Parts: sequence; C-alpha cells; structure tokens
Amino acid sequence: MSTLAPDQRNYYYLLEGGRAGVHKPILAALYAVHSQPQLTDGEMGLGIAPVNQIDIHEVDRFPAQVQYAANTIRSLTNGLIDQGWTGADIWDASVGRYSDRYLQAVAQGFTPAEGDREAAQLEPSDPAALLQAYLDDIGTDYSGAQLPQSLAKLDPALLAFAERVAPNYGRLDHQRQALVEAVRLWRQLNTADAAYAALGVALDPVPDEAALDNALVAFIQSAARYYAGYPNQREALIRLVQLWREMDTREEAIEWLLTNDPFATETNLHIIDPALIAFVQKIPELYGGQGDLRFALTEGYRRWFGLDSRTTAIQRLGVNPADLAQNTANPTALEASARTLDRALLDFAASIPTAYSQTEQQREALVRLVQIWRRLEGRTPTLQSLFEDLRRLERAAPSSPDAMPAPVPAPSPPRPPQWTPHNLQLDASIVPNGNFTWAEATRGGARMPPNQATVEAIVRIATLAQQARDRIGRPFLITSWYRPAEINRRVGGASQSRHIVGDAIDFYCVGLTGNQVYWSLDPWWPGGLGRYSRFPALVHLDARGQRARWTH
Repeated sequence: MSTLAPDQRNYYYLLEGGRAGVHKPILAALYAVHSQPQLTDGEMGLGIAPVNQIDIHEVDRFPAQVQYAANTIRSLTNGLIDQGWTGADIWDASVGRYSDRYLQAVAQGFTPAEGDREAAQLEPSDPAALLQAYLDDIGTDYSGAQLPQSLAKLDPALLAFAERVAPNYGRLDHQRQALVEAVRLWRQLNTADAAYAALGVALDPVPDEAALDNALVAFIQSAARYYAGYPNQREALIRLVQLWREMDTREEAIEWLLTNDPFATETNLHIIDPALIAFVQKIPELYGGQGDLRFALTEGYRRWFGLDSRTTAIQRLGVNPADLAQNTANPTALEASARTLDRALLDFAASIPTAYSQTEQQREALVRLVQIWRRLEGRTPTLQSLFEDLRRLERAAPSSPDAMPAPVPAPSPPRPPQWTPHNLQLDASIVPNGNFTWAEATRGGARMPPNQATVEAIVRIATLAQQARDRIGRPFLITSWYRPAEINRRVGGASQSRHIVGDAIDFYCVGLTGNQVYWSLDPWWPGGLGRYSRFPALVHLDARGQRARWTH
C-alpha cells in the first residue's frame, strides 16, 4: 500500500488546521514526533488514540488522525484558558508561534473531558523533539515568505485591518465569505452553517443576506474590543485578511499586513477590474456616437496615456480638433471627422482587455470613463456602481445579459518572414499552415528559446513532425518539447538530450499505443525515434542528423 507524499500530508494539515483554527505546524510536528499508531491505510498517525465514545475505526486513517489532532489541540487550548492561561501564555507574538510553555503542555499529552465528543486522546511526546519539529515546519512555511524576524506588529496590524472592514464592506461574495470564516474560527465552529446559527441568522434554505450582512458588520466592529490574543482569534483575523484580499496563503496575508499601511481607508481596487473589463467590452454595442459618450471615451483615452489635454488626445487619435468644431458650412467634413474619431475610440476600447496591466493610471482612467459615461457625481458613486456590477457578475447565469462577456482575442499580428527569439507568436503555427504552435514548443511561453540556433532547431523538428503527423493522421499531443539545460537536469533528462537543443518532442496519440506510432514511423523517420517501456503511449522524435532507434 503506497503512502502519502509530504505535500499530500501537508494538505491535510492545512485543511484541518484552517478548520479548527490551530497553527498548522503543530499538526506536522505531532506526526514527526509520534509516527504512531500504525494506520489501516499504510500511514503512521499523530499520536491520537480513541477515548470516551470514539471508536478505534474513527481514527485509523491518516485524514481522521489529522482531524482529531486539530480538534484535540483546540480542546487542550480551551482547557488551558479555563485554567487562567492568557493569550500571551499560549502564543509568543514576538516570533509568531506557540510559546515554549504551551508546547510543553502539548508534549505532556491530553485526555479530553468525558463529554467532549470531538477530541481524542493525545499521547505524550518528547518536549524537545516536539519543539524542534514545530520550528522545522514553520521554517518550511516561511522559507518563501519575506517575513521579518519579529512579528510583534502583527496583532496591531490585524486590529487596524479589522477596523476598516465595515466601512469598506462592498457585500461581495468573497468578502462575505471572509467574514463568515472569521466568525467561524473566532467562535471555534466547524461549519459555515454553525456560524450562521451563532450569528442568529436563519437558513431558509440559505441565509437572508441583509440580516447576515448586518450581523457580520456587527461582529467585526466588536472584534477589536474583545480581542485577547488567543490563537483562534488571531487565526480568525488572519483568515479574514487572506480571503478578503484573495491571497494564496496565510503567510502571504501576514507579509502584506506587515509591509502595508494598515490604516489605508480603501478596499483593494483590483477586485473591480472584472467589472471594468466587462464595461469596456460592452462599449461597442452601446456606443452610438453620442457627444457625451464620445467625451467619456476621449477622456478615458487621455488619462490612459497620461496626455495633457483633450485636444492632444484627439490629435493622437488621428483627427484634427479644428475639424470637430461646429461647421455649418461643411457639415459633411464635420461628420467625416466624427466618424474617424469614433472608429479610433472604439479601436481603443477594443484594445483595453488585452492591454490592461492593472496599473493605477490605467484603472483610474477606466473609472473616470465609467463616471462620465454613467453621468455619476464623483469617484465614490462610480466605485459603488462598479461594485454593483461586480455583484451582478458574481451571480449572473451564463446566458444572462449581466454575465461577463466572452473575451475577444486580439487580432493576430502578421506572420514574420523569419522566426527569431524576439518575434515569436505563441498561438501561431511554427510551420506555415502547420499544426504545431510556439505555445506547444515553449510550454505556453514559459521556456522561450534564448537564441536563433534554438529557434531554428524548433522549426526543424516542427517541419519533420508535421510530416509524421500527416502520415499518422492523428493529432500529436505534446508532453515535452524545448527544455533549457537547468530544467532538463531538474526533470532527470539525459545530459545529451535533444530537448536541450530544441529539436525533440515527446508526444502521444489518443487511441494509439506508442508501439503503433513507432512502427508506423520507423521505416522512414530520418532522425531519432524512441519509445518508453514504462509509458506505453509515449513516443520520442528528434531531428538529429542520423537514424537512431531505442526503447527506454
């Protein structure tokens, strides 16, 4: 029976640590110091044994061991609090981890009260080994995070963030989820439904959003008053930050809190970007050449490019501003200039979804465009309208007019006479009218050829592989093409691999075995042709200067 990889175990630690509001590394440390009991799924446990009404089969698999370990750590912590331990006794805020005293209490083991059905027996362990294992896992988590040596400022930053949540609550789904999670962890509950019940919000079958929002705002406004530095409270606020700002990890949320102004008054505006893009994608169907809409687009264009005046913007759009003056003597010329300007403005609007790089200047240009277009008085009402757009986008059915419009690809640039490292087009076929693209050759642009020799090698194998594909009559699904030397070493490729040169591909054909493809190509293929005994569908082709055949 195969056992879990370390990353798979870590997934369970993250899952259950986040559910129970305990610091995840303590779960990894329990596994490291106990590695018992032997479990029915082939894994070793976290020192968790059945007690009270818990049966042995409830804790005889690894996920269950982690779940009960998280519950048990939570129950142990609550027991210490009942004995008078303060938040500072349990958590060392200066270094951002459980205190040595608390870890010694964990190492002594724990037997839950008879009525505690969620916690199990935790066996004793070596205190020094537990501390070291705990520190090792923290080091692994923090290895990629730019965290300072001291985390003493984390709690003040968390409370400052919590204070600005209520005035910036836009009733977006992810914000609501962040607050519900904060309530759940703060109250040490296991499910969102339990959090709704704790807030006094009925489910019928879903919570009433108005009542839920009022309760969530009241909760977060009271959090600062009742914060006592207990681990579950801290984890609740860290999770709030992580989900509110849509961050990947707990450590990223901590890093952001410690390196940004916690008293900033505005929600991170990148969350309105989908609403801005949805707005500009609908401009072509809404624009009819009206003067106020033309002004809105022109002003958006001016701010996008940082131009000093509307006149300069019109000139850059290819129109003489004087030709747009009211000219009763030559209305035809006026109309022609307006049409030219409209085409240029619509071209600008069409370019935004692919040109938008989320800079402050670009975002503010689009916000101003929306403001003028919708005739809104000021920036704040404009942002509110965009939040309303975003709420509709979150809830809209795919066929609804409120749904996010399907993205429109930018027009393909002309094909260059010769490919070079500087003009590759990922979606273009390498060979004219061929099937293989530069995206396939470069792993979606992640492995771009560094020089002309590599480009020519890729073209060389693409030309030959196209002939092979035409003979087989089926698509070649590429698994590996160009590999820089350092990546080739990392994946265990041979030191003389043609993938390093760029003129080798590994692929498979749906419905065919590697042998079938091999036998079909063997009589005529002029370069290297290989197959893999361990991977019966995979085939290797390369464009070396002589025939070579092998089975790996």
